[in-house]
Amino acid sequence: MTHPFYVYGSYGFAAAMIIAVIAWTWIDGRLRRKEIAALEASGIRRRSQRPPEGKAK
Repeated sequence: MTHPFYVYGSYGFAAAMIIAVIAWTWIDGRLRRKEIAALEASGIRRRSQRPPEGKAK
């Protein structure tokens, strides 16, 4: 085994981990958006969303 093997292996491992984190974040974001859409479709609203005009708490 030579020195470049370890260097390239380390860079390859780091690149693979970065790609995995990016993919995980992207997939998780899509799933969360689907969950939010399902909740909003069932009538649950976000706390930050203003109530419709004329409706008071």
